[in-house]
Amino acid sequence: MTPRLKRPDSRYSEWRCAVNAVLLAFIVTVPPMVFLFRAITSTPPVLIGSANTLRLGSATGHDRLLGGLLVDGMDERSCHSRYQSAMYSRNAGRQPSRYLVSKLRRHEALQRRCGPGTAAYKDAAEQLRSGKSHAGPGTGSPDCKYLVSISYRGLGNRILAAASAFLYAVLTDRVLLVDPSNEMDELFCEPFPGTTWILPPDFPLTGYTNFSIDTAESYGNMLKRKVLDAASTTTTAQAQQLPAFAYVNLDHHLTDEDKMFFCDEDQRVLRDIRWLVMRTDSYIVPGLFLATGFQAELDLLFPEPDAVFHHLGRYLFHPNNHVWGLVTRYHDAYLAAASQRVGIQVRVFGGQESPEVLEQITTCAQKEGLLPEVLAAGIEPSPTPARKSKAVLVTSLKAWYYEKIKSVYWEQATATGEAVGVHQPSHEEHQRFGAKSHDTKAWAEMYLLSLTDVLVTSGWSTFGYVAQGLGGLRPWVMYRPENISLVQDPPCVRDLSMEPCFHTPPFYDCRTKQGADTGKIVPHVRHCQDVSWGLKLVPRPA
Repeated sequence: MTPRLKRPDSRYSEWRCAVNAVLLAFIVTVPPMVFLFRAITSTPPVLIGSANTLRLGSATGHDRLLGGLLVDGMDERSCHSRYQSAMYSRNAGRQPSRYLVSKLRRHEALQRRCGPGTAAYKDAAEQLRSGKSHAGPGTGSPDCKYLVSISYRGLGNRILAAASAFLYAVLTDRVLLVDPSNEMDELFCEPFPGTTWILPPDFPLTGYTNFSIDTAESYGNMLKRKVLDAASTTTTAQAQQLPAFAYVNLDHHLTDEDKMFFCDEDQRVLRDIRWLVMRTDSYIVPGLFLATGFQAELDLLFPEPDAVFHHLGRYLFHPNNHVWGLVTRYHDAYLAAASQRVGIQVRVFGGQESPEVLEQITTCAQKEGLLPEVLAAGIEPSPTPARKSKAVLVTSLKAWYYEKIKSVYWEQATATGEAVGVHQPSHEEHQRFGAKSHDTKAWAEMYLLSLTDVLVTSGWSTFGYVAQGLGGLRPWVMYRPENISLVQDPPCVRDLSMEPCFHTPPFYDCRTKQGADTGKIVPHVRHCQDVSWGLKLVPRPA
């Protein structure tokens, strides 16, 4: 006979259901928790499947909007770097002012209202095509004004020029349109939501990329020929004579008349010209801080003037998905696991390898404690687990410097016991202007340098300027030797700030109307350490 089993009462059933529910929750929850713990504590994180989602999620605590510089809601699939970049930098960066954030939102609205594809842009383009000035008696300044930034020279120059043009556009309420030549339309994501910053192909001034110091419509030449008169007080009469556009020549060979651009009286003339076309290969921002008419606004935008490019660069320049893939793959493979990441940017003007420059690099890095000294050849300490590791990222057109530094730390033990790995992503041997593959690698390497913890740069190099500004790094800058066969002493110096240097500043005081040392007019505009006559922004005096 089959024995009868006692039916459990309802309390037992409820208890068993509760146990099963807890057990099921434990089984479902614990493995992801273990995986999450490993993803957070291990270096580098595993970037496959759901691990990538965990790394890029909001739970990581990274400020994906960079303190409000970036606006939320832009398409992440078309531009991975915009919201992911903060997760790759160990330096949180400076916080932008609330005024800068609000100003950026207003400027984005201006770009959408007046940019390509709008009725306002079509009207402005037709006015330019006609060759007639928008302004006339009583019309004042047009609602939609434009600044076209010409892109040329090396990638570092183009980035600094576009950042400078953008700040000027913000200060003067102009739509910024960037010349698409030299890959400016391919290397970067669109910075403005809902519109483009790329100059349309049907722009009426077909020969604008050939504008030069001799162009009749340059502002300096129009001053010289008395077509425009900045000292005139008859604004209505002057408005009738305004040209359809003005070319602003701020190239490295600009004239004394061109430099009047940085004076308040001249800005009042330029204010009412609807179209400006600007050419520069430099970072002109320190010059804008000399113009008294801009100073109050700049003080509100940038309470920390030594972080101007840091904010503008992180707002404007986001690597496209291909470049971002180069950055992230190299970072995760060679840099992520290191205790410290050391960037060394080598630019030797002249091109040939120099043992003296190599000695300058190693002496600087070891003297400043960025790299450990090595023991004499043949001395081998007892093997012990490395206490710390350093990943050294070398960027240079030449492989020779990387190979020499790598050999030192492979063939000789470090005095500190640290493990030092030396890496170089590419070596193109020669700079190739306008070559897409060359610029793609250059942009990836600038960005990788910006992700390092400490940085050594070569004086005069815009490549290094971009990296230090994006990364918020105050570098050790190596002096550019007049003779590369001579060893520099001292080999390097800690820079005054992370800001780039303006190589061709004006030497004219607009207020006194006479020549002056412009590095002594504004307390936070000083001479550069790598270019003695240049100007750069530094922290405000305490």
